[in-house]
Amino acid sequence: MRHRCFWVTDSKLYQEYHDNEWGKPVFDDATLFEFLILETFQAGLSWITILNKRENFRKAFDNFDYKKIAKYPEEKCESLLLDAGIIRNKLKIKGAITNAQLFLEIQQEFGSFSTFIWSYVDHKPIINKFKERKEVPATTSLSDKLSKDLKKRGFKFVGSTVMYAYMQAVGMVNDHTTDCFKHTS
Repeated sequence: MRHRCFWVTDSKLYQEYHDNEWGKPVFDDATLFEFLILETFQAGLSWITILNKRENFRKAFDNFDYKKIAKYPEEKCESLLLDAGIIRNKLKIKGAITNAQLFLEIQQEFGSFSTFIWSYVDHKPIINKFKERKEVPATTSLSDKLSKDLKKRGFKFVGSTVMYAYMQAVGMVNDHTTDCFKHTS
């Protein structure tokens, strides 16, 4: 039996996410945006809640097409608030639209969102060697800096904890514990 990180439950969905996505470097803007949306909706909730609703989010938010989301009219916001398949939080829905618009601005400025976000780690993953749960931080000075920059640009729901989880999810930081089969030396 494979040993996984401490946070992985016996949920098949959780295990698949851990084994195939979490901590794996993502450089594609579309996938980076998907994780940005999912992480911002996760704020205050458990990740398994988001994973369970991921396909519903995908349908509701036009397959995470940030160009479409950036142009959502008020009627679309109202219909999303009625969609029981997603997290129906008006501020988070409006935040997703704002974040899509700002995502496009960053692409304009840097050529891609990937170039911008990965510059925080010199374009290569930080590989930590944590042995136990208590060693894995919820925030770091780097997530503080990224959060501050995104907030200054107008992004919503991008606090340091959310940004550290984002960095872990997209592989900017590899926090698979040393006893996990996915840990890279």
